[in-house]
Amino acid sequence: MKEKLKSIVLVLLVVSSLVESYYLMYRLPGSDTIIRSATNYIKTDYMGPETDVENLIYPDKMIIHMGADKHTIFYPDSTFYNLIFSLLEGRSFDSFQRRSIQNIDLKEMRQNNPGIELTFGAGVPVTLLQRVMQIQPDSLFQAELIDRVWIYNVNNESKAHALFFSTEGGVVYEAGKADLTVQDVQQHVDFGATWIPYTTVNGAYYMPEAPVDMVESTLNIGVYTAEQMQRSLFVDSSITRNIKEKDGSEIYTDSKRSLAVRQEQKWMSYKDPAALPAGEINLDKEVLAAVDFVNQHGGWNGDYRLSLAGGGIGKNEVVFQQYYGNYPILKRSDFQYGTIKLDLHQGTVSAYERSLIYIKSEEQNKQIKVLSGGEQLKAKLKMLSEKSAIVDLYPAYVPTRNDEGLHLSPVWAVKLRNGEETVLD
Repeated sequence: MKEKLKSIVLVLLVVSSLVESYYLMYRLPGSDTIIRSATNYIKTDYMGPETDVENLIYPDKMIIHMGADKHTIFYPDSTFYNLIFSLLEGRSFDSFQRRSIQNIDLKEMRQNNPGIELTFGAGVPVTLLQRVMQIQPDSLFQAELIDRVWIYNVNNESKAHALFFSTEGGVVYEAGKADLTVQDVQQHVDFGATWIPYTTVNGAYYMPEAPVDMVESTLNIGVYTAEQMQRSLFVDSSITRNIKEKDGSEIYTDSKRSLAVRQEQKWMSYKDPAALPAGEINLDKEVLAAVDFVNQHGGWNGDYRLSLAGGGIGKNEVVFQQYYGNYPILKRSDFQYGTIKLDLHQGTVSAYERSLIYIKSEEQNKQIKVLSGGEQLKAKLKMLSEKSAIVDLYPAYVPTRNDEGLHLSPVWAVKLRNGEETVLD
């Protein structure tokens, strides 16, 4: 009898030990079983959709040169833009040769050579551009930032030319081998024959000869809460302190990191001073890290384009520009909506800024608005250029928040050489 009791007790002890071991290994739901580093963030509840970097890299405009000094422009997500870019994505470029921009007659190319000019704003690293175009690896310009790709025909020549413009030092790289025929380029150029004609102003920017129609919209919106961002950005949100400022903003901090939320503007700014110090900059890795970070902490509340890779303080800044339809949404000083901005140091995010507003559904209402063109626009630009030379002109949206949601007003956006940006209409 005693031996039987001993056996039962022994079995109970073994079972108890196994149960205890199980809980030590797996813990109860909600328990933290792994020691996380200070820079390892927890992905919490779903906020916005994720995306891949390939969906964020595309030209901000496509300039079609038709010869005889005739031009037009296609903007992102328009029919001909999508058609031409999808065709170019499937073509390969190889055997690059370095050239000086001083040895290239850009005026002659622009006026007389049929071609397609893709512009990428402040530039895209070659290693990222290779993700959307079949650019063969080439040590000659692998570390470059490319802000323009110009593919064109030359009279009486049997092959198409392809130039990749670097943002540094007036350097251009020509592809010795381009998987494009003269007929391919001409076919793409012909798409512009029936589109709005544009006139170039000293090769600096292009102006439409006729008015341009845009859609003015009011969109239904939602707002991410400060608590959602707090849970997403702090390893343990339970130890954060909440500080309310006199201007109505709120600050959450765990004594290392801080999250500032401006409730009136629905804008957040996150800072992590403990991030790794700046070292050797690897732009493509910084951009990839930025995309991963946004995927995990807020998602993409709309359509975005990589507009800046490096170029901020210490060249660690990565900026994504939000688009609605074919055109960008401009960030205003009094209503900060339209960009996601991050500062990174060797793949670690030290600052993160974005709007808490997201678009919930299609337009509540919309109507056509006509932007000025031709002589009327020319007169407005002439007055503006007396202040500083104009370097770019493009259609855009100015956002306003009202009781109905997010209102997007079409405007002409103007960039001046002195760095200032303004709007017309």
